[in-house]
Amino acid sequence: MTEETVVYHRPRLLTDKPMHYCPGCSHSAINKILADTIADMGREDSVIGVSPVGCAVLIYDYINIDWVEAAHGRAPAVATAISRLRRDRLVFTYQGDGDLSAIGISEAVHAATRGENITIIFVNNALYGMTGGQMAPTTPIDMKTVTCPKGRDAATHGHPLDMLALLASLPGVCFATRENVLSPTSVRRAARSLRTAFENTLERRGTSVIEFMAACPTNWKMSPIDAVVHLTNRLKTLKTGRIK
Repeated sequence: MTEETVVYHRPRLLTDKPMHYCPGCSHSAINKILADTIADMGREDSVIGVSPVGCAVLIYDYINIDWVEAAHGRAPAVATAISRLRRDRLVFTYQGDGDLSAIGISEAVHAATRGENITIIFVNNALYGMTGGQMAPTTPIDMKTVTCPKGRDAATHGHPLDMLALLASLPGVCFATRENVLSPTSVRRAARSLRTAFENTLERRGTSVIEFMAACPTNWKMSPIDAVVHLTNRLKTLKTGRIK
């Protein structure tokens, strides 16, 4: 009998509860990276996540750590309070583009300007996923959504918001990077960036921001494979990796 060697295992912080994310959605892979990184750093007993309103609203069911559910868009404000009151805790927010760049833009900008010691995880799928695929501040020019069925037009709808560039320009931000989970290489790089952000937070260097460019096959009206191809092509026009 040959001895078996385990080369891959389920992240121990992921619960057994089935995830509600759509097939091909990037949230599931990002959740795994998050669970792995927290476990690898040995921080599961001293980390507090602030969960959003949006597609990841139930993330507290999937990763077995302490969570606080914030009102829509208020995660950076809630994380600020936790970080200031519990300086021994690693505090992060997990937010979509509607939660962060629309209703929550004020909280994000002011927390980053102050340099609050939190990590902001920003999952950007370029529309409002949970509510049916409406145009978001991050929707690219010409991208079709249910509220701009002919595609986003700058003259009518305005230009898309580059939230990462905006936050990276603020003095309180010590680290900002744009990542994705489309390949094994990008997953490994994203995990390294997440660990760097968490280390910055633990060392109280200021605000760290990680933007994950995410696929949303359901609302993009694509198969999961076509969504990966579409996002890969879009990434060619964006600066990826560390911004600040």
